[in-house]
Amino acid sequence: MTQGQESPGNALGYVISICLVAALGGILFGYDTAVISGAIDSIATYFDLSPTLKGWAVSSVVIGSIVGAGGAGWLANVLGRRLTMMLAAVLFLISALGSALAFSFWFYIILRVVGGLAVGIASVVSPMYMGELAPQRWRGRTLSMFQQSLVVGQTIVFFVNYFIARDVTSQWLTDLGWRWMLGSEAIPAVLFGTLLFLVPESPRWCIMNNRFDRARRVLNRFNSREQTEQMIEEVRYSLQGGQASGRRAMNQQRRSERQASRSAIRQPIMLAITVLGVFLSAAQQFTGINVVMYYAPTVLSNVTESTGSALLQTGYVGLVFILGNLLGMLLIDRTGRIRLMTIGTLACIASMAVLGTIFWFDVQGYTAMLAIMVYVVGYAISWGCCSWTLLSEIFPNAIRGTAMAWAMGAQWTAGFIVAQTFPMMRGSEWLNTVFNGAFPFWLFGAITMISLLITWRFVPETRNVPLESMEQLMGEKFRHGRVKNRERFMTAETGTSTG
Repeated sequence: MTQGQESPGNALGYVISICLVAALGGILFGYDTAVISGAIDSIATYFDLSPTLKGWAVSSVVIGSIVGAGGAGWLANVLGRRLTMMLAAVLFLISALGSALAFSFWFYIILRVVGGLAVGIASVVSPMYMGELAPQRWRGRTLSMFQQSLVVGQTIVFFVNYFIARDVTSQWLTDLGWRWMLGSEAIPAVLFGTLLFLVPESPRWCIMNNRFDRARRVLNRFNSREQTEQMIEEVRYSLQGGQASGRRAMNQQRRSERQASRSAIRQPIMLAITVLGVFLSAAQQFTGINVVMYYAPTVLSNVTESTGSALLQTGYVGLVFILGNLLGMLLIDRTGRIRLMTIGTLACIASMAVLGTIFWFDVQGYTAMLAIMVYVVGYAISWGCCSWTLLSEIFPNAIRGTAMAWAMGAQWTAGFIVAQTFPMMRGSEWLNTVFNGAFPFWLFGAITMISLLITWRFVPETRNVPLESMEQLMGEKFRHGRVKNRERFMTAETGTSTG
């Protein structure tokens, strides 16, 4: 072992410990977006909100998230990855304390938008940092932490909300309980900001800014000195051989890539693939997942004994969601994307149909909780796991940057629409008279069914297909509705011909 390089076990532990700190950004992402689930009914009562304003109280965080995600890349390049994550931690803390102390509804909205800025920044910079720091041989394991940490954050806050609401009166929840729920986010925000002082800056950012000694100190922890020097040279070469400053070279490279991407995306097949990706990304939200994450206690309180019971059941739903994510990660490379997408989506459709029927017939008991649990498992293994994988695979190299940006914009927009309109549908006197509260769930079930049909028609199985062959694979699926002899697109490592 080369001097200065740690043993494989110590090196892996070093990387994982750093990535766990960065993953706190994902936990805060999930915490901030889900904390409203236990507080929204009390907030609506305290501020006397209409269904439209109740939706705005929930969805306003998404507006901040869009802005935060849009500016996160620029901030990360100017300030560095670590300092940008520290900024996110400060914004999380300001939002938590400010919204908890809000003296008016619009002051509350402003602070929730601030929290959204933090969510958007964390959603971009935390996985960016983890991906840049982790060695390629460990990247899959470390990057999976962020996706899982988001769901862990949501689950933690479900139980925090339950313990705050346990054995208290409804009046106390309306007067003070929701403030404690929102303010509780200050604890993980302070922990995140404090621990960031203990982790290094991204080696890639250091190289981009000619801080080679700092980059070497980090890279030498899990690489030999020869490997470290090779990696530094590779990054410098990717930034035009170091002839320009790192930041300017990176900006020049990005402008060139954007121009090439915009030219390529005008081609009919590329445009079709982009539209499909945008649809898949938006459908991920239109299946109704934000109803579960934001409004589960509201939904369950109508069919359970109390608000506390509804919050406890929501915590159980979060635990099941974590298990569903693990199951999806275990199965996706064994069963294939489309088969797993089909199984999970059918479970989502059935669950929404059952939830709608429960409200139609005003059924009490635990049936609603079981239906939601089946839904989150189905969602986790399909739209929560497979759709992210498909989005990372179906876009050819020439358009990947632009297409992913459009897809993510569609996802945030769809999330806002769902969060805003659900309480409006639930509060509609006409819809309640006709459907007795069942309409939103049947609507989401119908949209999910349409999404599955479109997936069957236009999305091929991408398992073991290299990205370089994706354009041809997608083109054949578009033209014929199926792929003949899929093995000719597959990689040699699978034991099949590359064609």
